[in-house]
Amino acid sequence: MSSTQFDALELIEPLLRALAKEGYEQPTPIQEQAIPQVLAGRDLLATAQTGTGKTAAFSLPMLQVLNESKSGGQVRALILTPTRELALQIDESFRNYGRFLKLTSTVVLGGVPVGAQVRALRNKPDIVVATPGRLLDLMNQRHVKLDRVEMLVLDEADRMLDMGFVHDVRKIVAVLPNKRQTMLFSATLPSWVQAVARKFLRADKR
Repeated sequence: MSSTQFDALELIEPLLRALAKEGYEQPTPIQEQAIPQVLAGRDLLATAQTGTGKTAAFSLPMLQVLNESKSGGQVRALILTPTRELALQIDESFRNYGRFLKLTSTVVLGGVPVGAQVRALRNKPDIVVATPGRLLDLMNQRHVKLDRVEMLVLDEADRMLDMGFVHDVRKIVAVLPNKRQTMLFSATLPSWVQAVARKFLRADKR
């Protein structure tokens, strides 16, 4: 565990207050390394094992960046993840960490009725956490526009860029603005993942 405190990472007071409420005192190594890079606007390729706090490593700085450049009425951040369970966990993290900010998030995933997700998207949340298949369906039905997305995360990137997901991911990324910040987090980084990842990243830090 790092000896650095969260306030040394230049996080804003509402985030520090939310972290205190969650009982977090010190950042993990991945949080200590990733948060400054995301706050600086850099693309990122990060390796982090499950359970090391990688969700906070991208959600905390994303919340801060979005809060500092307020422009509501559109989806500004997109997190793609391979499973329903992970999508729900990430959405809960955004809600917990952002509880003292005026930012909204919603989750889009398969296996459940679509009506509530469509209604949530009509409210134009700042942040969408999604599994690729359901998101593509809603894009094709014109229930969601992603042309103003400023920040993209591929979580579990080794799985997201596997043959099972990569075609859907490419279709989604194709409609995003070229000028955006992209972050890939993965438990493993085999060479083929790095090769595919490079197509999504610009001058990234690892």
